[in-house]
Parts: sequence; structure tokens; C-alpha cells
Amino acid sequence: MVSILLVHHSPSQATSRIAEAALSGLRMPELGDVDITVRSALEATSADVLGADAFVLGTTANFGYISGALKHFFDTTYDEVRDPAAGRPFSYWIHGGYDTTGAETAMKQITTGLGWKLAFDPLTVTGEVTDEHLAAATELAATVAASAM
Repeated sequence: MVSILLVHHSPSQATSRIAEAALSGLRMPELGDVDITVRSALEATSADVLGADAFVLGTTANFGYISGALKHFFDTTYDEVRDPAAGRPFSYWIHGGYDTTGAETAMKQITTGLGWKLAFDPLTVTGEVTDEHLAAATELAATVAASAM
């Protein structure tokens, strides 16, 4: 059985919809038995990271950066998980009103430092969340889970 950690900061209806779509991807019957842990970014711990085989992350883009909540997650887990979790697959989504460039840069820098392996192209959404975005989030999460098997 593979264990997937879904860590997200989803304060709006739009980002909550993306998180739910990602969760549905992790629950796809084709994946078989997947142990899913869902944590808000302010509640996720190093133990959650160390207990997972792969990671799906989600954040809003705020003031040109990742959410403070997801930054807190990285700040509080980074040193403890960097070496033991290196090489594990992951991907992420970012939702912003107008621009996600700074948040994308931050995610690339932090996850590169962690040594995580990008399993699926990140989903970046600006403005309204469409059905196509939700389908992409579902595929993203399912692919991350499949890559950990």
C-alpha cells in the first residue's frame, strides 16, 4: 500500500474545490489501496511527511508568494524531513487572482532543496476555477499516487 500526504491551504471556495478534486484523484479505484492523509498546511507535521511515500501540495498565491500557511509547513518540517524524504514524488497546485509567478518560484526552490521529485507538471490557476482545472487537479494527484507505487 502506498501512503500519500495531501497538504493544502484552501481558504476560499475556489481552492477548496481544487483540493477536493485532488482528493478525488487519490481515491480513484484504479489506484487500488491508497492510504491518504489530508492535513491543512498549519497542521501538517514532520511525522506526516516522514510517513508518506509521496506528496500533493496546494496553496493560494498571496502577495506574489505561497500562502503563509504553506510557508509555515515548510519552515517547521524542512530540516527534519529533507534527507529522509529526498527523492519522493510530489506535485502541487497554486491558485491566484492574477499572478502565480512568485509562488511558483518559491515552490520550485523549496522542493528542490528538499530533493523531492516532480511527478506531474504543477497546476497553476489564475482567476476562476473551471472544470478543466478540476480535472487537471484530479489527474495530478492520481499521477503522484501512481508514481509512488
